[in-house]
Amino acid sequence: MKTATLLVAGTFLVAAIPCGFAQEQKWKEVRIVTEGGFPPWNYTKPDGTLAGFEIDLFKDICARMKVKCALTAQSFDSMIPALNAGKFDAIVNDVSITPRREEVIAFSIPYAAVCYTFATANPDIAKKLGNEDKIISLNDEAATKAAMDPIKALFKDMTIGTLAAGGSVAFVETYFKGVALMRQYKTPEARDIDLVAGRVDVVVGGKDTLGIAAAKPGRETMKTFGPCFQGGVVGKGAGVGLRKQDTDLKAMFDKAIAEAQADGTIKKLALPVFGMDITPLN
Repeated sequence: MKTATLLVAGTFLVAAIPCGFAQEQKWKEVRIVTEGGFPPWNYTKPDGTLAGFEIDLFKDICARMKVKCALTAQSFDSMIPALNAGKFDAIVNDVSITPRREEVIAFSIPYAAVCYTFATANPDIAKKLGNEDKIISLNDEAATKAAMDPIKALFKDMTIGTLAAGGSVAFVETYFKGVALMRQYKTPEARDIDLVAGRVDVVVGGKDTLGIAAAKPGRETMKTFGPCFQGGVVGKGAGVGLRKQDTDLKAMFDKAIAEAQADGTIKKLALPVFGMDITPLN
């Protein structure tokens, strides 16, 4: 489905299509907020416009919903309060659907799978744990304990870097509290610079984004390692954050995301960006 688009100064508009569905529905325009600083999910180009996997995907999603979408950048830590205050209608920022967040906002069905792993610039750390490339469900207590015990022993008294207000904070608090120190960062760039400089020993994050970060010039020492953890405090995947009362908007996003999964659009957009299919298994 093709629609006219405008991408200027950090905002894109997807033109509403004049048809019965668009005329009858309540939502004619949806105000979406993103960070604009979380590549490759979303980022701000030198000319001030927004780009990235989520920007491309939600142009498609908004066209399927037959609404005009205005997308604006804002810092991540203020997004949920701004959403609930009515400043925006939806959050699109690789936000994991976790039990803690579901207490205060609603989510669409996931549009991307989320899997947390580790990265380090110290080859001795990576070598001790290895790169198992194994996925562990945090909903399986026995498997989680078996995987976490050697990691806790290795990380004892180390410093772990996380993104402030991100799911990695809850992950570290749950499994490494009292074992390692946690240092929180506003941006992935600041976190990864400190990792390469040796100011933190390990960082926690999505396997897809850590792998891309490690491939950047000057980060030859940065390597991902260890198993990848899904479910539990990591969440069910990345979903659109919504106000709980906007059940009709949730239904619209759910339908459009399900269509994008079914026809392969998410896979098509993800492969050149991440080198892997991140379509969730709903």
